[in-house]
Amino acid sequence: MNRRAFFGTTLGTTLGAIHAFGAGQPRCAAPAGVNERLAVASYPFRKELDLKNATMKLVDFPAMVAQRFGVHGIEPLDEHFPTMDPLYLHEFNKAVEQAGAHVVNIPVGRLHGSFNDPDASKRKAAIETARKWIDVAALIKSPSVRVHIAPVQGVASDVPRTGEALAEVARYGASKGIVVNLENDDPASEEAFYIVGAIEKVNSPWLRALPDFCNSMLLNKGEDYNYRAMTAMFKHACNISHLKEIETDEGKTYRIDLKKTFGIAKAANYRGFYSVEWDSDGDPYAGTARLIQSARMILST
Repeated sequence: MNRRAFFGTTLGTTLGAIHAFGAGQPRCAAPAGVNERLAVASYPFRKELDLKNATMKLVDFPAMVAQRFGVHGIEPLDEHFPTMDPLYLHEFNKAVEQAGAHVVNIPVGRLHGSFNDPDASKRKAAIETARKWIDVAALIKSPSVRVHIAPVQGVASDVPRTGEALAEVARYGASKGIVVNLENDDPASEEAFYIVGAIEKVNSPWLRALPDFCNSMLLNKGEDYNYRAMTAMFKHACNISHLKEIETDEGKTYRIDLKKTFGIAKAANYRGFYSVEWDSDGDPYAGTARLIQSARMILST
């Protein structure tokens, strides 16, 4: 298929699906079945997918997830795409379809700038990179991207400045039918309540929260803070969250109550995907399998 035809066909299909759910509103619900709400992130398998020393290609990831874990949702990290060329993305789409899989989100970490940077040119660089990944999401039929608010040395988090930049990204996402998510990821620049403040400042249905079950523990404020953070984040979540029970950072292990966190999501009427993102020492295959088993048991009760 030529490049122009590929852009037109895929983007038209995506926009048609979005428009079917009402003008200006994203589709936030995942399928109702327990297994259908689960996905597997590529991040835990980063050593194998590292482009410099890859032992697994990203195009092989969907089939691996389906065959090994019996899960059909995948969440490919931006760093694992060898190129953003539409011809490659067409090849990736074919691999996803052949595996009977679907993309639930694209986490984007390398934006070449920060939405919080006082330097307007650096904010613009982050905005432009985010726009490119929104285009990728449309092409591979991902309902969303997660953008990263990179820390800026010596600069405090500023909700109005960050919100202004994110509003521009959200408007572009809306034009393509793609939700833009913010995650409580980097403890220095993406504290959960700061994320919520930025989302509320922008006040767009296309800018939403991606709650990570355990990341807020890294601030060493205790479990109660983590659950309050999850409560605030899930109120603004749309289609994706990161499911983990353990986080290891600088030799320290943090653990949360998985059942309690699922309960917070349920209380917020969250109906999106749970993407398994094993992020601890040990075998990511075994860790991912255990998390999937635990999630199936909890969600089935």
